[in-house]
Amino acid sequence: MTTKPAAAAARATVYGYPRQGRNRELKKAIEGYWKGRVTADALEATAAGLRGANWQQLAEAGVHEVPTGDFSYYDHVLDTTVMVGAIPERHRAAVGTDALDGYFAMARGTQDVAPLEMTKWFDTNYHYLVPELGPDTVFAADSSKQVAELKEALALGLSARPVLVGPVTYLLLAKPAPGVAAGFDPLTLLDRLLPVYAEVLADLRAAGAEWAQLDEPALVQDRTPAELDAAERAYDYLGALTDRPKLLVASYFDRLGDALPVLAKAPVEGLAVDFTEAAAANLDALAAVGGLPGKRLVAGVVNGRNIWVNDLEKSLAVLGTLLGLADRVDVAASCSLLHVPLDATAERDIAPQIVRWLAFARQKTDEIVTLANGLARGTGAIAAELSANRAHLASRAGSPITVDPAVRARTAAVTEADVRRSQPYAERTAAQRAHLGLPLLPTTTIGSFPQTTEVRTARSDLRAGRIDTAGYEERIKGEIREVISFQEKAGLDVLVHGEAERNDMVQYFAEQLTGYLATQHGWVQSYGTRYVRPPILAGDISRPAPMTVRWTTYAQSLTDRPVKGMLTGPVTMLAWSFVRDDQPLADTARQVALALRDEVNDLETAGTSVIQVDEPALRETLPLRTSDRPAYLGWATEAFRLTTGGARPATQIHTHMCYAEFGDIVEAIDDLDADVISLEAARSHMQVARELAAHGYPREAGPGVYDIHSPRVPSAEEATALLRTGLEALPAERLWVNPDCGLKTRGWPETRASLENLVAAARTIRGEL
Repeated sequence: MTTKPAAAAARATVYGYPRQGRNRELKKAIEGYWKGRVTADALEATAAGLRGANWQQLAEAGVHEVPTGDFSYYDHVLDTTVMVGAIPERHRAAVGTDALDGYFAMARGTQDVAPLEMTKWFDTNYHYLVPELGPDTVFAADSSKQVAELKEALALGLSARPVLVGPVTYLLLAKPAPGVAAGFDPLTLLDRLLPVYAEVLADLRAAGAEWAQLDEPALVQDRTPAELDAAERAYDYLGALTDRPKLLVASYFDRLGDALPVLAKAPVEGLAVDFTEAAAANLDALAAVGGLPGKRLVAGVVNGRNIWVNDLEKSLAVLGTLLGLADRVDVAASCSLLHVPLDATAERDIAPQIVRWLAFARQKTDEIVTLANGLARGTGAIAAELSANRAHLASRAGSPITVDPAVRARTAAVTEADVRRSQPYAERTAAQRAHLGLPLLPTTTIGSFPQTTEVRTARSDLRAGRIDTAGYEERIKGEIREVISFQEKAGLDVLVHGEAERNDMVQYFAEQLTGYLATQHGWVQSYGTRYVRPPILAGDISRPAPMTVRWTTYAQSLTDRPVKGMLTGPVTMLAWSFVRDDQPLADTARQVALALRDEVNDLETAGTSVIQVDEPALRETLPLRTSDRPAYLGWATEAFRLTTGGARPATQIHTHMCYAEFGDIVEAIDDLDADVISLEAARSHMQVARELAAHGYPREAGPGVYDIHSPRVPSAEEATALLRTGLEALPAERLWVNPDCGLKTRGWPETRASLENLVAAARTIRGEL
């Protein structure tokens, strides 16, 4: 059957695009600027070149309207903080002296001034800088970045749409500034903020913007009547402005629910809706409100967060259903393409047949353009593309890569006994304390130590054939010896081997498990200049051989103190990969858990008494809607317990989480049944310790006292003060002392000084106790 052309020609667009460049040119330029090797002018020239190249590529692919303002040196929420003038008091002098250095100081901190708190952007692995607001916050418009980038695109002869974080989402993402009385709600500042947005919109209109996009992803979460009223008030105000571009209000990541009627009746000209994550719910809700007569609907039918090719015929069916619900239907990805790598054709180490299953940002752009053409001109106009797409989908579905009968049989045989330790915590902890003999307030690190130039060079030399495997392994042993020696001299109690052999905490394991594919160029921004290459989980998972035992055992041979075995947990292995979409996540998690369970058993057999199974993504992957959370937490915590359930009582199981809102999952943290948990706490001033205490968390915990995402060295006095705050919530016999996260991204000088101060703080508190 041939789809009829749309009444109004559909257009292709995107909400945002990867920032880094094909060879991570932005990362290199920014880090060069931090080190004084790149000037501010050279940095801006690199950034401008990348922006222009992105826009030209989009336009040449057939995108009718390119996004501007989504490009960022560090984070788009931090850019919004600058745009509305909400600079924290402690950073105002730096921003006033040099806007660029002040911007980076807010992101990274300085030796004397702490940065903004950082946490996850909804349920993604992207991190944003949390706005700090209070009743005395004074907003002031600064549209210079947004206007300049719009003018750059227009100067290239392109149709461009500025993209801004919407005012309601911005306030809902914010937290009370330090020192602000508990209970302050940043949303009470809405009426103060809206005139600033009005000024920015007027500036964009004057600069030539026909449309402006206001992103409101916070509205796909459960929202109170007061919050929905705030959204209605915000868009009544902005819609009533006469000096503004047309407004497109965008949502993504889930269903809009009660917020959809609010936005549908708002006096704005367009609405962008995600039809991938919650297609049926959003379709039904849109039909229930009578559609969007007289308005533009941008339909996000291409998944902007995963890397599998789109089912074009299925997406066309959705688009066809939407034609009668709006004045014009345009085609987009479900969200910004920031969350996927740039170009799948760069992957030379993946079989060409499998590459055809993949769609990175450039391929998704092509899919969007194809769908827009099909919607506008009928399916006959894209017959060749549809035929090729059907072949790619069939190839993947029928591939032996995707199914391993032995793995599926083992997964099906899991019993309740497999997901429980043999003794309850109260009995295990006595055995562990007797076995380990640790002091009060034991000190440790999260796992990784600095990945030095020498380590990275060794890995590069091995890949290039400049050294053989034996030569590489000698270099890694040298790094491990140095890490163990330093930890002993510094006085740490539970040591780690430093993970010198690991390229990434997920990729390292993925490369040793069946069912995973590793990319060479699949970089995705995690935060700032930190980019990761998420592996691709394409098939059933198993572990052919031990993955960590050799290096952990070698490290233990160098010391009498316990050395932790370090594993990445099953939920994080899923969340920080591009996971398969052809079976339930719970089934995939169980497969990964069984592979990791084998590793736990082998570590124990080799003499490892402390094993850490990191699950930083447990909170990140939490569904945005409360009603969806119990099912997720059920299989997620079960997968962790399946990983660790076979451990002996005297083996101390640790887990770790960082940079998320832990208060939402305290019960789930308890359900993991780990013996010790370490958590980020430095930037949030020990908030998590209070949350654990309020829950009555019965196990041991290490709220971090060293913010590793900043180059500053915390003093011993600062760490001592944080520990005292932690002791107000947790008893000393259950409190550990550790950094917020792994030290991979830090340099050795700051690492040495910070950990020495951390140990000194622990000794000070021990003396006081």
